Amino acid sequence: MPARAPFQPQRANSACRSQHIAKLAGTQRKRTGGARPARHLHYACPPVRTHDDQPGVSSNRELRVAVLGAGNWGVALAHLIASNGHHVQLWTRSEQQVEEINARHCSEHEQPGLRLPPNLHGVLQLEAATADADLMFMVVPSQAVRSVSRALAGMARPDHVVVSCAKGLEAETHLRMTQVLFEETCVRQVGVLSGPNIAAEVARGMPAGTLIATRFPRVASLVQRAVASDRMRVFESADVCGVELLGALKNVIAIGAGMSEELGLGDNAKAFLVTRGLSEMMRLVLALGAEPATTAGLAGIGDLMVTCASPFSRNHRLGAALARGKPLDVALQEIGMVAEGVYAARAASELARRHNIEMPVFEHIYRVLHEGMAVQQALTALMQLPTGHDLPRFARARS
Repeated sequence: MPARAPFQPQRANSACRSQHIAKLAGTQRKRTGGARPARHLHYACPPVRTHDDQPGVSSNRELRVAVLGAGNWGVALAHLIASNGHHVQLWTRSEQQVEEINARHCSEHEQPGLRLPPNLHGVLQLEAATADADLMFMVVPSQAVRSVSRALAGMARPDHVVVSCAKGLEAETHLRMTQVLFEETCVRQVGVLSGPNIAAEVARGMPAGTLIATRFPRVASLVQRAVASDRMRVFESADVCGVELLGALKNVIAIGAGMSEELGLGDNAKAFLVTRGLSEMMRLVLALGAEPATTAGLAGIGDLMVTCASPFSRNHRLGAALARGKPLDVALQEIGMVAEGVYAARAASELARRHNIEMPVFEHIYRVLHEGMAVQQALTALMQLPTGHDLPRFARARS
């Protein structure tokens, strides 16, 4: 199959651009498997810059980077990029956090004890964060991506580069985050940052690897320059769909792993649950257009391993709280952070039914989260399910 041609900005009238956007939106609906009502696109594209008037990004100057979202991962990512010598504008809605970042160079609630570099600035206005940015990272929770994208639409240009960092699916539509960006903005040069990246460890400079998934060499190059260091290795992938789906779905399995560990069922049971969950993930992502091999990389097994094992994993902590008998709302309040697996469990259950895919591990975790099934009852039911081939059919065909 011939390689996809790189993005070539060109001047176009508004009618041509509207037709192109409508076609893209239709393609995205088709890929998610099922018709949805036509969705109004809320932006008006500013003029597209040609290569002649598009500002170059010299490889020997510091980048201007906007990090949109100042939670745990947003602060850790902004700190990493600023420590690499780039100028970072960190957008938050909290006046107190902006004052803390700019006056005291810290963000104690998100990353206690972390000293932030002086070239990292907190801002309240989205326009101030994104003005003249060479690169933008969208680091808000998945359910806020649409509203932030809509706010960004009036400032965005097609030649802007936006990288999604949210590992989730939109609750109402089950869309991936780049699909939401396509619907709400005219940005087309997008990427996805994913992998086994616990924010607290990255913030403290502990060794790690991450993945940038994109179809645009320019996006991969900019992310490499911004993020890579002697403590963070950045790998590349063209499977945007697979990387986004795996990043969302692994959170559901992490909830189950937390349940198993809290009940003291042992390492065998936990390994059984995680690997059967991975097999179900592979079946679903393949049906939705992902590349099977992506599950074996950083965004697949890598991210799944750390999310299912780390005490810093909020989804793992949620599962443990549920196993202690806490109601979902109380458990979420105790964690104090968004647990993307709650939304991803519902999306996975509905997508599995739509595509006629059996996903018993996901289904029982969904029932615990959203139908009130007891954790012990769900685990007992999983042990009574019939067995079959260990590997999905596509994996057996390649072995």
